[in-house]
Amino acid sequence: MDESTKVTRPSWDEYFVSITRQVATRSTCLRRKVGAIIVKEKRILTTGYNGAPMRVKNCLDRGTCLREELGVPSGERHEICRGLHAEQNAILQAAYHGVSIRDGVIYTTAQPCVMCAKMIINSGIRRIYFLEEYPDPLAIELLAEAGVELIKL
Repeated sequence: MDESTKVTRPSWDEYFVSITRQVATRSTCLRRKVGAIIVKEKRILTTGYNGAPMRVKNCLDRGTCLREELGVPSGERHEICRGLHAEQNAILQAAYHGVSIRDGVIYTTAQPCVMCAKMIINSGIRRIYFLEEYPDPLAIELLAEAGVELIKL
């Protein structure tokens, strides 16, 4: 095979990022579509996207977002949102199915907020790869203090 016909494969990071972007397309959030996957030893363990809990009507189906209606800025008043974050859903899927994610890595389309950062720390995940920055200095501080690597791709 000559150089002009050589087939190239994506790197592991490129591969996992492309899957993470695809997972985000399942999001039911009207404001931001976020996807996450948890990987260990180059194997995908779980996926998650932002959306309402099981058996609860999501904002897409309802056709409205309470935070949007109230004019709540991004990153504020998470408690009034119907949805869980992508990282939370990926971690919860591991718990639901009895899958250990300790020492795994998480790929996400957005830098985790402080709530997700705390869950990531306690789940034993050691590295986070993310695409878009999210303005949450406390999340960055806690992750650094806990020794969790935060890597922007």
